[in-house]
Amino acid sequence: MKFASLLLAPLLAAALTACSGQSGASNDSAPAAPVAAVTPPAGKQWTDVVSKTPEGYVVGNPNAPIKMVEYGSRLCPACRALATEGFEPLMKAYVAPGKVSFEFREFLIHGASDLPPALIGGCGGPAPFFPMLEQMYANQNAFLDKLQALPKPVQEQIQAAKPQDAIRMLGEQMGIIDFAKQRGIPEAKARQCLSDMTRIDALTKQTQDKGADGTVTGTPTVIINGTKVDGFGWADVEKALKRAGA
Repeated sequence: MKFASLLLAPLLAAALTACSGQSGASNDSAPAAPVAAVTPPAGKQWTDVVSKTPEGYVVGNPNAPIKMVEYGSRLCPACRALATEGFEPLMKAYVAPGKVSFEFREFLIHGASDLPPALIGGCGGPAPFFPMLEQMYANQNAFLDKLQALPKPVQEQIQAAKPQDAIRMLGEQMGIIDFAKQRGIPEAKARQCLSDMTRIDALTKQTQDKGADGTVTGTPTVIINGTKVDGFGWADVEKALKRAGA
């Protein structure tokens, strides 16, 4: 499925659209037996083991018995809140012991506005993926402020442009290229990532498919061992992790 014009429609709604909208999932099953910690490979820590998956990037023990997946948007305030409160305890208490792996998957809940940060977030490959994710959340308000300040003629120009040009222009207006350069990604590489239509089409398809089949009704959507967490705050997620045996 290709990049569709509908993704350009909510161009400037990112700061105004509520990104949380969970459909309550059942967490009524009996708690699982506690899982044991797993020793990482010699000379490594599980929190440094990152790899690309077909749908995102995963950190931690690839064979962890508890698998946590988050569908999120880098421009989503609720996703930022979850990361701000939960990333450090998730890494220290659950990923580091090898009990839990954490996979982040992009979901373009704001349409085209989400594409520049999502594309740049994966531009450096596995190692910087999660640090970049945290830094983008910390810079989220600046991105959103720049989007909201776009003059109407610029908005119209972006909406009339071809997909690759529209995404590049959005990235320029958001300051995402300078953001990438400050973190070691050369400008030429950043621009190449912003125009990667294979990746754009994949992220678009992922968003459309997971929205259509009901997997994601809002962001963040957190899934633990195949069961959607009821709620999107860290307290909700940690409760679900403990019920899974973490």
